Amino acid sequence: MIKERMEEVREQIASACRNVQRDPSEVILVAVSKTKPVSALEEAYQAGARDFGENKVQELVEKAEILPKDIRWHMIGHLQRNKVKYIIDKVWMIHSVDSLRLAEEISREAVKHQLCMGILIEVNVAQEASKFGVTVDEAESLIRQIALLPGIRILGLMTIAPFVEYEEENRKFFAQLKQLAVDIEGKNIDNVTMKYLSMGMTGDYRVAVEEGATHVRVGTGIFGERDYGA
Repeated sequence: MIKERMEEVREQIASACRNVQRDPSEVILVAVSKTKPVSALEEAYQAGARDFGENKVQELVEKAEILPKDIRWHMIGHLQRNKVKYIIDKVWMIHSVDSLRLAEEISREAVKHQLCMGILIEVNVAQEASKFGVTVDEAESLIRQIALLPGIRILGLMTIAPFVEYEEENRKFFAQLKQLAVDIEGKNIDNVTMKYLSMGMTGDYRVAVEEGATHVRVGTGIFGERDYGA
């Protein structure tokens, strides 16, 4: 079933790309595997998934030890500073950097491990009180401060759009994040590229792709409803 769902999501991504004359290879499907058992991830892996997103540090670490080493792990949940050391050498990219203090901790651990960590700046475009992330107006200032840190490379932006009934309702937020990325790219800040836009989830990834997403984070659309009692 997971294989069939993944094929359907890929077809939807390709269709959205055709709508706006994009190459589907520009869009990376991140399988959001939080709360899912290793067996489900193995099934997705067999179906071609290589990018997996986790929200919890402990879950990511445990799965990374068991699953194939060519998987690219994405930290997509809110990250506490004291947990950075556990994932710094395991993740391919951290999508959810929303403060200078968190970036400083990532920088310290990255330097310690002699690596350069790719990060995205989380922007709360819709300004929802329940969500993390900086405002659109705060983003450039934070980026300029983080860009000075060693061991970090800013690769783009991330947002979590509101939960809506109709995906079209979120188009404006995705368009706003894209415009912010274009504006920041135009500033030519050292150690900053707006190569990646992580936006769009199961309910709205098609619209996100049409508005320029390079990473869509799909969980339910691949694995089915999450089991919070697990």
